[in-house]
Amino acid sequence: MEAAGAEKDANPSMSKPADATATGVFGEEQEALVLGAWNAMKGDSASLALKFFLRIFEIAPGAKQMFSFLRDAVDAPLENHPKLKAHAVSVFVMACESATQLRNTGDVKVREAALKRLGATHVKAGVADAHFEVVKTALLDTIRDAVPDMWTPEMKAAWEEAYDQLAAAIKEEMKNAAAA
Repeated sequence: MEAAGAEKDANPSMSKPADATATGVFGEEQEALVLGAWNAMKGDSASLALKFFLRIFEIAPGAKQMFSFLRDAVDAPLENHPKLKAHAVSVFVMACESATQLRNTGDVKVREAALKRLGATHVKAGVADAHFEVVKTALLDTIRDAVPDMWTPEMKAAWEEAYDQLAAAIKEEMKNAAAA
């Protein structure tokens, strides 16, 4: 579940037409909802990122064992773990930034090298489809709690679509890494 910053030189094999997504069109309305939420959250991204990961571990306590830097951290509270904080911020910001670029770019924008590393890291950690669903739930819960006055079924659907696109890109790289 390592992450890297969102960049403009994503894997060209992940490209789709600018308005196509897995479930329909990621249009102006969805983009506005995602951008509005991200702009409201950006200033508190470090705190929200930690809440996001704590929510992952609340939903799936065993997920802690997937992170090498947490395997031996039994005594320290997770919210004080410096490596978790840094990792959480990179994952949360990457997910949110890639979501905000989805309509403009037509696909997930993460550097190709970073996407390959994400795929390989996720394969090595034993990440399965169910783990992506846990992360999706935690992400949506975190966003909902961060912007409760903005949260609507439409905003939820926009963030779901954006996350599904990112997860699909990572899963594709996981397949490539497993086949290598």
